[in-house]
Amino acid sequence: MTFEDKEPDLSRLTPEQLRAAVEALPEAIRAVARGVLIEKRTMSDVSQDLGIRQAELVTRLHRAKQVIAATN
Repeated sequence: MTFEDKEPDLSRLTPEQLRAAVEALPEAIRAVARGVLIEKRTMSDVSQDLGIRQAELVTRLHRAKQVIAATN
């Protein structure tokens, strides 16, 4: 995966829209998005909780943001 695309801007979504969009994500990326975007936890905390490397968390978070931006 490359990060050539700039990070999607989700700031236009209301908290309710963001929560609904996160809950509609596939489970593999939902837990990451929920932890970082909804619960406002640190990436380190979420990666440790999920048992994944931070690099994998960053990849999953980027994918989650792309999906949310494309569907909203």
